[in-house]
Amino acid sequence: MNGALQLASGPSPLWYATRASGTVSLVLLTAAVALGIAAAGKYAPLRLGRFEVSALHRNLSLLSLAFLGLHIVTAITDGYAHLTWPTAFVPFVASYRPIWVGLGAVALDLLLAVALTSAVRGRLGRRRWKAVHWLAYAAWPVALFHAAGTGTDTRLSPQLALYAACLLTVVAAVWWRLVRAGTQADRVRRWATAALLLVPATLVSFLAAGPLQPGWAHRAGGTTQAPATAPATPHPSSTPQQHVQQDEHEGDDAE
Repeated sequence: MNGALQLASGPSPLWYATRASGTVSLVLLTAAVALGIAAAGKYAPLRLGRFEVSALHRNLSLLSLAFLGLHIVTAITDGYAHLTWPTAFVPFVASYRPIWVGLGAVALDLLLAVALTSAVRGRLGRRRWKAVHWLAYAAWPVALFHAAGTGTDTRLSPQLALYAACLLTVVAAVWWRLVRAGTQADRVRRWATAALLLVPATLVSFLAAGPLQPGWAHRAGGTTQAPATAPATPHPSSTPQQHVQQDEHEGDDAE
């Protein structure tokens, strides 16, 4: 009986799966982007063949898309945020945290454009394909801000450390690419340096003024409706532990 009450008031496995798959997808996307920046083409490490680097980059990208697909399916199936299939692809139409969920849709559309054009790379031509391929680099900061603005784990120290690690990884990759390029990178060094400073500064400012402040769920547009699996009123026999679990499902929406 107690086990049933605990399951009813606690977060569903789908909710945990959504959190985990989104985090894994971000980590894999970060690795793919960093590898593409630092070790692609003529800048590939001498001890690794260009084919090996390309294969690793492609596999990381595909794995990221696979976990992203799982992230979307579990978020829609869970039903807590009332997301639908259109909200996964059409930006800024979701009722739950529309801006931040919308950024996730933007990142998904950009990555799908890269994947689809890669499938027809031979017909598209290298120059056109490469122009579209740059969208993957644009998708990375968009996905990072989506995770920070939507995730109810953003306040946790391990999650903040993960965001910092993703930032440092990409920053290090860009600097490595610029150093290896030498004087050939003079034309892009200025905007690359500006981007390296702008993205971390913007993310830190956003976190400090947004998700790390009380009331973020309300300001972000978080739903105040209780999950379908939770009772409308606390059960008389429920324990404090069960209330904590319900609050965990709701995340910072309970503010």
